[in-house]
Amino acid sequence: MPGNAKTAGEEGVILNQAVTFKTATDNDEGQRLDNYLARTLKGVPRSLLYRILRRGEVRVNKGRVDPSYKLKAGDVIRIPPVKVSAGKVTVPSSNLHLVQDLKNRILFENDALIVIDKPAGLAAHGGSGIEFGLIEALRALRPELPFLELAHRLDRETSGAIIIAKRRSALRNLHEQFRGRVVKKRYLTLVPGSWNRKQKLIEAPLVRNELKSGERMVMVNFKEGAPAATGFDIVETLDDATLLAAMPHTGRTHQIRVHCAWAQHPVGGDEKYGDKAFNARLRSLGLKRMFLHAFRITFVDPESGELLKIEAPLPPELEAAVAALRLKGNEA
Repeated sequence: MPGNAKTAGEEGVILNQAVTFKTATDNDEGQRLDNYLARTLKGVPRSLLYRILRRGEVRVNKGRVDPSYKLKAGDVIRIPPVKVSAGKVTVPSSNLHLVQDLKNRILFENDALIVIDKPAGLAAHGGSGIEFGLIEALRALRPELPFLELAHRLDRETSGAIIIAKRRSALRNLHEQFRGRVVKKRYLTLVPGSWNRKQKLIEAPLVRNELKSGERMVMVNFKEGAPAATGFDIVETLDDATLLAAMPHTGRTHQIRVHCAWAQHPVGGDEKYGDKAFNARLRSLGLKRMFLHAFRITFVDPESGELLKIEAPLPPELEAAVAALRLKGNEA
């Protein structure tokens, strides 16, 4: 991506030209060493980070430690020179249009956190063949912030509200809120057919499987699955389709998508678990993405203790699909 990203040259790039020593701050307190290195050496593949850790080239307080070691304020971290081969490093440029667009997507910000409206198609973070994601783009946009970490994640094709912590203490607090189910999330999704109004809650355990192709699939499995529960409300009945609000009570991978498919009302535009005929119908209406949007997130401000309710408006392409199905319903 010429002009859009910084990449390694033909001879590779030395990201860290000499041994450096960094002192962990209060913001680093409690962070795993491997995650600290990933943040410090932006763009370095995890495989390389674990290699230098295994070799003992990274030291904490002059001693070898495990990658899962949790830093304490005042720890001195030795970081060796790191050279990455050509083509292995891609760091988003602050001039990239996608990065600049994030300025207009900030829904809420204070000293502890940012809530941003993630666009569909942008992964929460880089990895597994993805050059960079939301968190890397946001770090490029706001280089003056020493700490930026995802408090949770959204699927790549899901849009909507996502929280990024600006302090380690805020991240710990938010993780506690997620574990204690203090955080409430409300998604909007479009599914085929008429949803049963009595279907207010789906409790179906989920298990992750990996196919021979390497594709990860999540399935309902009442014997081996982890507990998973999702609440549902009908927002609007449309032309042979239903606009739903989905409220996950647990945070399993692909939970809403799998529960909707299990109820025989799969999420519109979902290429993994969806209905081909309904997806084709939505494409004919101009919708080229999955209809799943994190519309609202409610949580307690880690600093003030105030209850925050942040909403991300439905994107125009999703609004247009609903309007088209509403119009067809009225014509019928």
